Amino acid sequence: MASFKWDKTGLFAAGVLFGTAGIKLLSSKDAKKVYTECTAAVLRAKDCVMKTVTTVQENAGDIYADAQQINEDRKAAEEPFEDEAAEGETEFKETEETETEAEAE
Repeated sequence: MASFKWDKTGLFAAGVLFGTAGIKLLSSKDAKKVYTECTAAVLRAKDCVMKTVTTVQENAGDIYADAQQINEDRKAAEEPFEDEAAEGETEFKETEETETEAEAE
């Protein structure tokens, strides 16, 4: 004959009892008030976070635009120097060619 295990049945009954009590507790007016207060706090925090995010995004956009302007200014400042260096190389080559032709004659 199979023996009946009362300990597992007792645990099951206790689980059902606590589950039922838990559901009643979670659906009570007091619990609903707590949920409402917590949700309101989360919404306030969300608003605060979104304001901060917006400020950071605006600052990041300003920083990015300033960085681009700095790089454009640097590039513009380097271009005349590069043009002068290229002109100097051309003059050097022309002088060198003229000297080589004079030596050949």
